[in-house]
Amino acid sequence: MNWDIQSAKNNLSKLLTQLREKGAGTIVRGKPAAVVLAVEDYEPLVGAKPSLADYLLSGPEWDDDFAEEVNRRSNTMIRGIDL
Repeated sequence: MNWDIQSAKNNLSKLLTQLREKGAGTIVRGKPAAVVLAVEDYEPLVGAKPSLADYLLSGPEWDDDFAEEVNRRSNTMIRGIDL
C-alpha cells in the first residue's frame, strides 16, 4: 500500500485504518520516503531493550578474588601512577 505524502496527510484516519487492516504502508515523495507500521507490527521488531544500567548489571557474577580486589581499592578517585 503506497500513499503519496499529500494524500497521507489529508487522509490520516483512513491511512491508520488501512494499516490496522492490511499491515505496513509506504509514504512516497517522488520515491519511497517512509514506512508506516501499526503498533502491533512495530513492537515485535524493536522488542523491549534493557537500559544501559540493567545491561551492565546483568553481567556475570564476580568471583571471590575479583570481588576482594575491588573492595581492597581506595575509595578515592585519585590514584598514583608510575611514569
